[in-house]
Amino acid sequence: MPLKFLQKFVAQYSAGPADWDALEEALLRADLGVSMTTHILEAVRKRGLDVNAQTAAEVCREEILKVLPPAGPPPMPLPDRPSVVLVVGVNGTGKTTSSAKLARWFTSGGFGCLLVAADTFRAAAIEQLEAWGKRLDIEVLKGQYGGDSAALCFDAWNSAHRRKIPYLICDTAGRLHTKSNLMQELSKVKRTIGKHDPTAPRECLLVVDATTGSNAIVQAKEFHEAVGLTGIILTKLDGSGKGGAAVAIQHELGIPTRFIGTGEKPEDFAAFDRDTFVNTIL
Repeated sequence: MPLKFLQKFVAQYSAGPADWDALEEALLRADLGVSMTTHILEAVRKRGLDVNAQTAAEVCREEILKVLPPAGPPPMPLPDRPSVVLVVGVNGTGKTTSSAKLARWFTSGGFGCLLVAADTFRAAAIEQLEAWGKRLDIEVLKGQYGGDSAALCFDAWNSAHRRKIPYLICDTAGRLHTKSNLMQELSKVKRTIGKHDPTAPRECLLVVDATTGSNAIVQAKEFHEAVGLTGIILTKLDGSGKGGAAVAIQHELGIPTRFIGTGEKPEDFAAFDRDTFVNTIL
């Protein structure tokens, strides 16, 4: 069975040699990016210039599976201090919703979690996270709008440490990756938490909207430079998003996708599994 985004291509060219331009267009439309598309086309060409569409699709699957790493172990709590997760991203990607779903994912595994409403800029951002907290029965720490989000995260770490809460999830303000001053503020949040624990935050997760397309790679590069990303949360896979951004980011930057969001419900969230992803989403 060919990948979803190649099914039309395979059906169209099943009777003869694959059309190289059509294959390239299909790969780019799937948001695999120029670099990964070029890599796949070179791998297909090694099979011969008259390769058929089915073989081309098989090579595509093989190369994507080579790029995507197998699922790593889930982040486990630290023995003597809170494990901090910094959730970052541009506006509108589903960052606050993903923070809440991630907190639920931890608590469903039997671990305590504290959410921090560190988005002190967007109107109603604090109330949105509080609503999720009430819905999921997870505590939310908040400050004032316009307040110092770095100081809030600093105090939240103290609270989590004192109360022996294993996980601290900081929902930071959405910011355009092109605004250097906002990215510097994000770096400040990371540095401030690091005063408690030089290894913190343990995870820096970028929330990426699957419908963003090739711009997702640019976002990942900028945020990676600012905070050192450890992974991606890929959201809105229930819509028109192809999911190829996960492959492109992994191929170009070596940043793995850790979680995926497939809907608005709390349970529409899962740890990333490359086989499931390739077989059911791409």
